Amino acid sequence: MVPMNTPETDETVTDTGSLDESVTHALRAGLEDFELSDEDLALVDRGEIPEGVDGFEGGVPVVAVVGRPNVGKSTLVNRIIGRREAVVEDVPGVTRDRVAYDAEWSGTRFTLVDTGGWAIDAKGIHLRVAEQAEIAVELADAVLFVVDAVVGATDDDEAVVKLLRRSGKPVVLVANKVDDQRTEADAATLWNLGLGQPWPVSALHGRGSGDVLDAILDVLPEKSAVDAYQRGGPRRVALLGRPNVGKSSMLNKLAGSDRVVVDDVAGTTRDPVDEFIELGGKTWRFVDTAGIRRRVHQTRGADFYASLRTQTALEKAEVAVVLIDASVPITEQDIRVVQQVVDSGRALVIAYNKWDLTDEERRHFLEREIERELVQIPWAPRVNASASTGRHMDRLVPAIEKSLESWDTRIPTGRLNAFLGEVVAGHPHPVRGGKQPRILFATQASTRPPRFVLFASGFIEAGYRRFIERRLREEFGFEGTPIEVSVRVREKRSRR
Repeated sequence: MVPMNTPETDETVTDTGSLDESVTHALRAGLEDFELSDEDLALVDRGEIPEGVDGFEGGVPVVAVVGRPNVGKSTLVNRIIGRREAVVEDVPGVTRDRVAYDAEWSGTRFTLVDTGGWAIDAKGIHLRVAEQAEIAVELADAVLFVVDAVVGATDDDEAVVKLLRRSGKPVVLVANKVDDQRTEADAATLWNLGLGQPWPVSALHGRGSGDVLDAILDVLPEKSAVDAYQRGGPRRVALLGRPNVGKSSMLNKLAGSDRVVVDDVAGTTRDPVDEFIELGGKTWRFVDTAGIRRRVHQTRGADFYASLRTQTALEKAEVAVVLIDASVPITEQDIRVVQQVVDSGRALVIAYNKWDLTDEERRHFLEREIERELVQIPWAPRVNASASTGRHMDRLVPAIEKSLESWDTRIPTGRLNAFLGEVVAGHPHPVRGGKQPRILFATQASTRPPRFVLFASGFIEAGYRRFIERRLREEFGFEGTPIEVSVRVREKRSRR
């Protein structure tokens, strides 16, 4: 065996690196034959991103746009970002999810979050929309509250005001649909909401939008105080799971004291509880959360808000430790909690708690359940632990560190393209309709979680995307983090 520091090995490494780069340059040159947008070119040209820069600039302040349905929130968002990107229609409830956009005014960059309409008596999917709006407020540094000046303040608007006062966030009140001076008097009546000066605006025509943006900059901090992707400081760990799986017991065991109330009654914890804990020579910020219940859309009162705060705690975290009760069969709720973490893009560790209550027969059946129910996440680190006895609690931190390391991993563009070239050569995409789509170029767009963009000459089937994701994991690890693979299909330039 040749030692790692011999000249032969160094030459091999150099040759491999040069080969990877030559492959990248060749593929990049071939892209000139295809129609690429400015965004595509920026993504391709970015190439090797210096460490600590992910395309997402940590610390950028966040502004949430809230209000009841059909007051013109998305129209105002389009006006601020300078393009028609948010979907607008003269029907209430078009926007449902929280959608973030990059915005800039007077040289200051910030993130603008469009939300669905908030209503008191929301039910079904509309309740989910209202929930997303409340989470947006929790994760924002400032709030843009949009009210229809023509209709005036309604009961729903008054309810939003109470929500905003509870949040303690600075609020800029926008009186929308003030298209001319004749309706400015309508805007003045909104002083009664008690949120300060209402700024008359016509989001449709742009009237007064500059004054509103100046007011936003006056209340925005230089850096986000609630940024879920901020770097530095203690890493943030959320303890998640269905009710009564032992989240609070685990936090108490890690903290070495009875930090939170523990009881056999499910649902004891309602509010997320933060605790700074010294483990493995590092300080960690653990958050105990309320148990995520089945049919959360049917919950009301304290249970509804407990679920809401749990979702917010997950979005503020970097890694989630999902606790599953090993002494009983895995439930649908357990699977849904795990999927919630994957969908949020957070690093993941699964802790099978109450291991001291399992016998050989139960452990045998548990392995079968894991193979059947959690087949989609074989990449998640597993810890068999007992919060009550302290068994294997020392294995939790190494698993968390491994997941976070994968969550932050970036693959050099040259190495990524050389690897995918070998994969595609060995297992090309199936021919469909007489054509075989080719992967033209690949780049890692960001980390936290790792996101890969493939430029292709045709549609890449979902099965082949899963195959590429599996091969990426086999080659580069990514243990403990979800990864995203998206495809941009680009046509060849027409010859003139």
